Amino acid sequence: MSDQPARSFKTSQWNRRQLLQAGGLAALASLASPVWSNDELEQPPTTPQAALDRLIEGNQRFVSGQTLSIHQDLNRVKEIASRQTPFAAFLGCADSRVPIELVFDQGFGDLFVTRIAGNIASNENVGSLEFGTQILGAKVLYVLGHSACGAVAATMQGTEVPGQISGLFQYIRPAVKAAKGNMELAVQENVRNQAQLLAESSPVISRMIQRKELIVAGGVYDLQTGRVTPVECHVS
Repeated sequence: MSDQPARSFKTSQWNRRQLLQAGGLAALASLASPVWSNDELEQPPTTPQAALDRLIEGNQRFVSGQTLSIHQDLNRVKEIASRQTPFAAFLGCADSRVPIELVFDQGFGDLFVTRIAGNIASNENVGSLEFGTQILGAKVLYVLGHSACGAVAATMQGTEVPGQISGLFQYIRPAVKAAKGNMELAVQENVRNQAQLLAESSPVISRMIQRKELIVAGGVYDLQTGRVTPVECHVS
């Protein structure tokens, strides 16, 4: 008597089991990986928290290699030529390895960006960010530091530097002092300090925070991974 039918039944049963398992894994994968819609991202966020969430999601896409790269073509350039309405404003470091729009998977007109070595809240930068928030309507003000920041390292070393570079150090020294020689902590503390300085030195920004029209947030970009790790900024 042939055992072919029995083998066929077992094979069929095994194939069904494999398919069910594969389907289950696919379902889990879809739950684990967010699905982003271009249509949703075409609409500007309407609240400060929604604006911050969009930045977080954009960096997740960047790190996972799922960038949508919307608002990065000539059509977008023409669309915003007469008017800009960025949903987020940034105080970032001038380091060439930290292109903020790319890091957060954003495009033309999405972000209002000021950049300076050490991401310091100098008077000029504060004035620019007042314009980006109060006038242009950005709903989140984000201070972005990065790992191995040269300005923080130079401040920590305390060595003589040429030209006007040392003018940056006065803004960064409090963070270096608080970090007690720890470079990673100094970068994080500098983000916190600059975020607080933005609110303290600007009645415009402070008023927007109090009215809940603006969130001030911060993070540190990892030069090795591309990931932005949030830094708690207790700004009021």
